[in-house]
Amino acid sequence: MFLVMFVVALLLKILIAATLSPFGDEAFYWQESLSPAWGYSDLPPLTAWLIALSEGVFGHGRLAMRLPFLLIGAVLPWQVGGIAKRLGGEVARWQAATFALLLPLVGSLGVLALPDVPLTFAMVLATQGLLAALETNRTRDWCLLGVGLAIAWATHYRAAMPMLAGLLFLLATPRGHEQWRRPGLWLAMAVASLGLIPLLIYNVAARGAGVAFQLVERNPWRFHADALVQPLEQAGACTPLAWAVLMWALWQAWRRRGEAPFDVVATVAGSFVVLYFVLGLFADDVRFRAHWPLPGYVLLCAVLPSLLAEAGRVWRRVALAGFVLAGLGLLAGLGYLGLAASPDGARVLAGVKAFPSNFTGWRESSDAVRAQLAREPSALVVADNFMLAAELRFELGGSREVYSLDSPLNTKHGRAPQLAAWGFDEAGLAKHAGQRVLLVVDETSLREREKRDWLASVCSRVDIAGPAARLDLFDGRRRFALYNATARAAPGGLGNPDDCVVWREAYRASVIALRTSSGQGDPGVAK
Repeated sequence: MFLVMFVVALLLKILIAATLSPFGDEAFYWQESLSPAWGYSDLPPLTAWLIALSEGVFGHGRLAMRLPFLLIGAVLPWQVGGIAKRLGGEVARWQAATFALLLPLVGSLGVLALPDVPLTFAMVLATQGLLAALETNRTRDWCLLGVGLAIAWATHYRAAMPMLAGLLFLLATPRGHEQWRRPGLWLAMAVASLGLIPLLIYNVAARGAGVAFQLVERNPWRFHADALVQPLEQAGACTPLAWAVLMWALWQAWRRRGEAPFDVVATVAGSFVVLYFVLGLFADDVRFRAHWPLPGYVLLCAVLPSLLAEAGRVWRRVALAGFVLAGLGLLAGLGYLGLAASPDGARVLAGVKAFPSNFTGWRESSDAVRAQLAREPSALVVADNFMLAAELRFELGGSREVYSLDSPLNTKHGRAPQLAAWGFDEAGLAKHAGQRVLLVVDETSLREREKRDWLASVCSRVDIAGPAARLDLFDGRRRFALYNATARAAPGGLGNPDDCVVWREAYRASVIALRTSSGQGDPGVAK
């Protein structure tokens, strides 16, 4: 059963990965891969390195960019099965692997080239090494623990969580107390510290830009009550019944924390689930965070078969029903991405709240840019935010440089320092003062309350000559405007917002879209 589902899921993921336009952040990771470095303003280097390696071998393309992540994501259920086999034998191995595969966040892992793929793999690998080392005290197992942690540090700053979880295990459990005297533990920490080297080199050179973004700029560090809904977010991400089963598994592992390997699983998985909940009450309240505790759920899948074998019939039936529903959730998620991968499918989704705006409009906007560049090939391409700039560069090819205006989005997502380092921000654009510019504006990238101030400011950043083209896509859910412009040596003063053609055209388009959606229509606008 596992092998059949594994092959089907993998084939579906490959198909989606080959056709789905890059997610906004994903496109920026790809752009980072064009300039291999020790780190970047948003992340340590491993995600960009993997993309660069794959495209260096297979060439530029959606599937080539995502291939390493597809392969790493495919390994994860096998890792879970390997842990389960230690506890419950061969049958438990395949049951645990199936449970993990059916979780939507795990089963879909690797479709996108995101750091959570190698990060989750690394954390589970470290746990595999720890469990083996506790039993055997072999040097190779301690090294495996260290390698897993080193990969995690080279992937994301959230590698701090498995370090904290491991520290809690060493401090709070009898088996943990014994490890302080074992040389293997210190060998593992020495190996793990190798993953910190790129992170340290980058932050020293960039004056702590990466640490500042992850620890300060993106987090309010004050209590926000809306984060109390995190358990509901987690239940939605896992599907509710499967999440309830996993929480039951966590409770059972905690009750048996005096036994091996439940002491490790209860401490490590519990840290991911509980500490991320507490952290979420004070940390980032803007970005998607349902994936943060994912490694904890994966580890709980590893012990679930053994716990169910000793449970009553009711819990076994609940678990069966829960993971069947989780599998349906996985299929729904893959189906959603499959629809988002095609213009016709995106039109089907245009009428729902979960419209995949982060995956749509990029091909159409880049086609419009190509058409304009065919008339004036020497024009500089400038986008109004980092995400659009990265998406356009991905579609146009890495050889075409794309500048970004200093949008609030650039700062919000920690990309402003990286754009400045590359010279692709407004300061870099100013060096080309007087040169012709093709400006591309994503009118739907900001919230309504932010849109007027930003779009009205664009006229002070470049000299607008006039509109070049307009795209109104998916019933107005995605709108792009192209303008002929000239680069400026320095920003000008802000005048009356209504005098800026960029804001006027965007406002007019939004009114037309509103009238069209209400049935009034506008015969003067081509859809």
